[in-house]
Amino acid sequence: MTLAKFREDPWRTSHPAYQHSALAMSPAPEYASSEVILSSLYRHIGLDSATERTVPQRGRDLDKEVQWYRDRSRKPDAAALDADTFHMLLHSVLESPKLPNQSSKRFVQVTPLVPQAAVVSGSARLSSNSWPAGALVRRMIWLGSRDDSAADATWRALFDALTVSDQDDIFARFLQAEIEAWSPRPAWGLVSPDEKGTLDPGDREGLDYPAKHFVRDLGAIISAKDAMTRRQWTSLLEAVTRLAAVAHVTWLCDVHARAWECVKNALDGGGPVDAIEARAQLFPGSFRFLSYGDRALPGIKDRASAFLQARLGLNATLWAVDPEGSGVFSLSTGNELADLCDRLRRGTRVIETTGLRDAIAEVSERETRTLLCKKGIGSNIMEFARHVLGQRQAANPVLRGYDQGFVLRKRGTSNSSPWVVGLGPVAVLALVHCSLAGTTGPRSVRRLSQHLAGYGTIVDHQDIATNDLGHQLRMLGLVLDSPDAESGMLLVPPFPAAQEETA
Repeated sequence: MTLAKFREDPWRTSHPAYQHSALAMSPAPEYASSEVILSSLYRHIGLDSATERTVPQRGRDLDKEVQWYRDRSRKPDAAALDADTFHMLLHSVLESPKLPNQSSKRFVQVTPLVPQAAVVSGSARLSSNSWPAGALVRRMIWLGSRDDSAADATWRALFDALTVSDQDDIFARFLQAEIEAWSPRPAWGLVSPDEKGTLDPGDREGLDYPAKHFVRDLGAIISAKDAMTRRQWTSLLEAVTRLAAVAHVTWLCDVHARAWECVKNALDGGGPVDAIEARAQLFPGSFRFLSYGDRALPGIKDRASAFLQARLGLNATLWAVDPEGSGVFSLSTGNELADLCDRLRRGTRVIETTGLRDAIAEVSERETRTLLCKKGIGSNIMEFARHVLGQRQAANPVLRGYDQGFVLRKRGTSNSSPWVVGLGPVAVLALVHCSLAGTTGPRSVRRLSQHLAGYGTIVDHQDIATNDLGHQLRMLGLVLDSPDAESGMLLVPPFPAAQEETA
């Protein structure tokens, strides 16, 4: 592919060096919710043939089969419930609230409490072209682990935790068996991941980034499973995953923007000269994208826009210097970025003859709406962040309190009210537990503030005593007021047994 073809359709085909980079935003995020991510994770980790494409049709087929049994007053041999009761279980007891624009649509949408529920429910779209949200979580685990073996161990530990075993509560075991009786295929079993390669050890050393925090918190969440019911535990897992997923995507936006800045400087004769300098310029020393109590979406939009501009610039540059996609270049490590910048500095004549700068300027001007996140990839990123972090807006007002693991809440009741950063009670429980994992002795609320900062969420620990986060902590019994502690508040472990086991 030549630079001229890239100019014609800049979003269709990425250069192999960009597409196969460890830091590429893959899979590209679109609409999802926390339950969609968990359902897709079930499919990626243990339901091999239940792809995103098959889920909507499997849900329709199950509805038809249940109706067939209802008409004949029969049920499958292995089922405990009759057809009428099972229909009510799917469409009432387990039903997850629909969005306002889905209120008139009929489809199976249930809480992903057990793996088998993900066979018939939880795709991002109601069509056959849903994006694989679970692959994003898998990617985060690999990027956040020190090496492939550690990532594989985390993947297997997560599979064991997601498996419904004898240690799960009786309702979870009943539900898994009952859905299996009505929809027996595919069977639950570990899917060997095809992810390979984590961050370069030199790049990872001393680097603080969301995927790394997520892997550590995943261990803390898994250790707490035996302290609660299945529903409570999956809610905690969802709460941590939804914050980590958006933080990870936003962090990648920052990394892309910084990589493009390095390449752009190299085109002008500057840029990093060695791996150490490239790492310093490529990876942000401190990552912040949410400020507690403030509006959230404008800052995410700015980063998504910077990512799109970086994607255009990086791909245009790579197609200009390597039109054959020969694999000479790579963007996975700081060392490889330094090598690319060095080649660009030494190849200024090639850059001038290809008209690279004019191509980037022309494409950027033509793609203004996409770069402003009004359509295409940028719009998808914004939709992803808004629906994953934001509290579910249920079509049925009775169910408006269904989602309690949110990170963003509406400031008012109007549809135009802004989304501000404010943790739901389940998110507070999960993050307090994770922040205290592996610690001994009392910790002040500053520990929670530092933990949130690992996901790019900033809250001054001195403000917690007076803001709504402090109110949530008191209401949930997660703090003790103490004049000897910073801010006068000491954190209380929500699950002491799990805390002692982790320590």
